[in-house]
Amino acid sequence: MKALESLKGIFKDRIFKIPDYQRGYAWTTRQLKDFWEDIVNLPSDRFHYTGLLSLKEVDKADWRAWNEERWMIEDRGFKPFYIVDGQQRLTTFVVFIQEIVNAIRGLPENKDKKNEDTYIGTFNLKQIKEDYLVVQKPPQFIINTYKFGYETDNPSFRYLRHRILGEPGGGSIQETFYTLNLENAKCFFEENLANHYQKYGGSEIEALFKKATQNLMFNLHEIQDDFDVFVAFETMNNRGKKLSSLELLKNRLIYLTTLYDKDELKSDERAVLRGKVNDAWKEAYYQLGRNKQKPLSDDDFLVAHWIMYFQYTRQKGDDYIRFLLDEKFTPQNIFSKTEVKVASVVEVMEMRDDNDEDDTSDVEIEEKVIRRAKVSPKEIEDYVGSLKSAVVHWYNTFNPVNAADLMADERMWLDRLNRIGIAYFRPLVTVSFISPGVTAADRVRLFKEIERFIFITFRLGRALSLYRNNEFYRTTRQLRGGEITIDEICQLLKDRIEGWLKPETDFEYLPFKSYIQRLYKNGGGFYDWNGLRYLLYEYETEKVHQFGNQKIDWSYFVKSEKDRVSIEHIYPQAPNNAYWDAAFKNYSKEEKKALAGSLGNLLLLSSSINSSLQNDSFPEKKIAKLNVQSEKVRRGYSDGSHSEIEVAGYNDWNADAILDRGLKLLAFMERRWNIKFADEDSKKDFLFLPFLS
Repeated sequence: MKALESLKGIFKDRIFKIPDYQRGYAWTTRQLKDFWEDIVNLPSDRFHYTGLLSLKEVDKADWRAWNEERWMIEDRGFKPFYIVDGQQRLTTFVVFIQEIVNAIRGLPENKDKKNEDTYIGTFNLKQIKEDYLVVQKPPQFIINTYKFGYETDNPSFRYLRHRILGEPGGGSIQETFYTLNLENAKCFFEENLANHYQKYGGSEIEALFKKATQNLMFNLHEIQDDFDVFVAFETMNNRGKKLSSLELLKNRLIYLTTLYDKDELKSDERAVLRGKVNDAWKEAYYQLGRNKQKPLSDDDFLVAHWIMYFQYTRQKGDDYIRFLLDEKFTPQNIFSKTEVKVASVVEVMEMRDDNDEDDTSDVEIEEKVIRRAKVSPKEIEDYVGSLKSAVVHWYNTFNPVNAADLMADERMWLDRLNRIGIAYFRPLVTVSFISPGVTAADRVRLFKEIERFIFITFRLGRALSLYRNNEFYRTTRQLRGGEITIDEICQLLKDRIEGWLKPETDFEYLPFKSYIQRLYKNGGGFYDWNGLRYLLYEYETEKVHQFGNQKIDWSYFVKSEKDRVSIEHIYPQAPNNAYWDAAFKNYSKEEKKALAGSLGNLLLLSSSINSSLQNDSFPEKKIAKLNVQSEKVRRGYSDGSHSEIEVAGYNDWNADAILDRGLKLLAFMERRWNIKFADEDSKKDFLFLPFLS
C-alpha cells in the first residue's frame, strides 16, 4: 500500500482504463450529493480521506493494441492501469472537473478567449484538460488521448468521450442505464456549479477545483497477481455501492474464461468466449436502460432468465444468484475435472504379400477417456448467448407499443398484460419469443389466456399473488426446451381457472363479494377494487373498436393528481344537492352507500376534474361547465369519452340507471372474459343491489 495521494498526483504519468469485467457508472443522486457536500464543506487547509484506489498495471501485450494511448506510453513514459476498485469515485472526479471547465469556459468574460488564456486560479484550461482529461498528439493533433476512459467495446466508452467530455463527431451513441447515470452526474454538477457561482463567485469555483484535485486523498494500491484481480473486484466493490447480481455474474464469467487449461480452451477461443460475454452484457445493459424514463431492473431480468434457463426452485428470494455464483459458475467447477469419453479413430492396416497390389486399410473406433472441467466453455457460451437473445424480448414485454419487431396483435395484448398487471408471467411471455417453433399467432393465443387467467383468478377470484407460480415457472423452462407446446400451456391456464367457474363458465363470485364488502366497510366499495380501472378501460376500448376515435390514453388514466379524479361517482358519495336528494329520497342510508359504491355508478372520465365538482347534479355533469373558483371548464359527459356519452344518454341518474349500467358492464365482462353469471339475481347480488326490483 502506498502513501496517500491526491488526484493531482494520481493522474501524473498515468493512464486509466475501466476493464471489461467492471460495471458501468452506478452512482445516483444520493452518492453525488454526498460527494458535493464533502467538497463544499471541506476547509481549504484540511485533507480528506476519500478511499482506496486499487490498480492493476496493464500488460504490454494488451496496451500495444491501444492506438490512441500507445504514444503516451512509449514516448512520454506514462504507465497504463486498469481500475479494479475506485472507478465510481474516479469517474465522478472526471465528470466534476469537466463541468468546472465548462462552467469557466461559459462565463461571458471568457467568451472569446482560448483555453490557454482562460484560467482557474493559476491553472489555464488547457493545462487542466491535459492533466486530467485529454491530451492531443502533436503535430497533427488528430489523436485524442483520454487520461481516463472505458475499454472500446463498452457502451459507455463513446458516451463519456462525446456526451460528457465534449469530443465532437459522436454521431448516434448507444445508451444504457449506466450512460443515464453519467448524464445525471453531468447535469447535477452543471446545476450545482452554476448555483454556487451565482452565490459565491468565481473564487469559490477555483476553491472547489483545488480541493478536488489537491485535498481529497486516496490510498493507492497496485495488485500484482492476475489471479487475484477478479476476486478483489468482487470483494472491494461490495464495500461501496453494492454490485448487482448481473454485475457480479459478468465478472465471474470473464474470470472463469481465464481458468481453463490451454488444451481445453485455446488462446483464440478464450478471446472469442470473453468477447461473447462482453457482447451479451453490452446488449443487456443497452436494453435494460433503453427507456431512459423507466430503466429496467437488471436483477429482475437475471431472475427471469434463471427461471427460463435453469430449474426453478421455490426457496428464498436470492436462491437464483446463489445457484449461479455458488453452485454453477464457480472456479471449483473449472478446476474440478470430470471424465469424458471421446471417440478416437485408429487406422488398421492389413498386411499382405509384397506382390499384392490390392493393399487395403480399415479403421476402427476406439474410446478413450479425457478429463474436462465440470462447466465447459460451451456451457458458458450457450448461457450468455441465451441471455443476449432474451433481453431484447424482455424489454419489449415492458415497452410493446412502439416495438417495431412485434406484430400488431402482439403489441396490443402485451399492452393489456402490462395494464392489468402481468403478475409472475413475464418470464413465460419472454421465453415464448425465443422458443423453437412458436409463431406470432401462438403467442397471441398465449397472451389472451394469460390475461383471462389474471383477470378471473386474481382480479375477480382474489387468489394469492403466488397462486400456481411454481407450476408456470416450470412451464417457462419446458417451453424453452421444446418439452411443452403453447396449446398445452393454454389448456393448463384454462384448467387452473376451474376453481372460480362452475360447472363450465358460471362465475363463483362469493369470494369476490366478501372482498368488496370489506371495501364498502372502508367507505370505497367497487371504487377501491384493483381491477376497476382495467375493466372500465377495456369497456371503453370495446366502444372505440365499434365507433372509432379513441379519447382516453391509459397513461393519463392512471396518473395521480392531487384533488383531481379520473373515475367519478356519478351519484356522489356525499351528495349535497337538491337533485340528488330528490332522486334517492326513497332509499336508506345503507342503500345509498351501496348505490354510490356500485359498479354502474362509476365512470371513466376523458379528462380529470377537480374533486369538488363531483357534487354537481346529473344535468350539470352532462354539459360543459365553468368552475368559477378555478376558472376552468369541466367537460360534460355529452362530449367526453364513449362511456361518458353512453351515460349522457340517460334522462335521469337514479337507482334504476345505476343498476341498468351495472348490468351492461357485467354483460361486457361475460363477453370479454367468457364467464357467466347464473341469473340476473346473481348479478344484482354481485353489484350489491339486491334490494332493487
